[in-house]
Amino acid sequence: MNNKHIICQFVENESGQGITEYGAILAFVAILVAVVFSITQGALSAAISKAFSAVVSQLNALSSAAAAAS
Repeated sequence: MNNKHIICQFVENESGQGITEYGAILAFVAILVAVVFSITQGALSAAISKAFSAVVSQLNALSSAAAAAS
């Protein structure tokens, strides 16, 4: 094998490209989430907490209704 063939093979090899792109996307999303949380100053976490509490309340009501029906 000559050096030119080795270099061409290295340049054409894209086996690690996918994982690198996923890593870049994950880093971008993490930075975006951090920026959003810092801009909203806790209002977003309160809204998320309220939404999850509403879901839990609905699931508890559904569970109680199912237990009463059986």
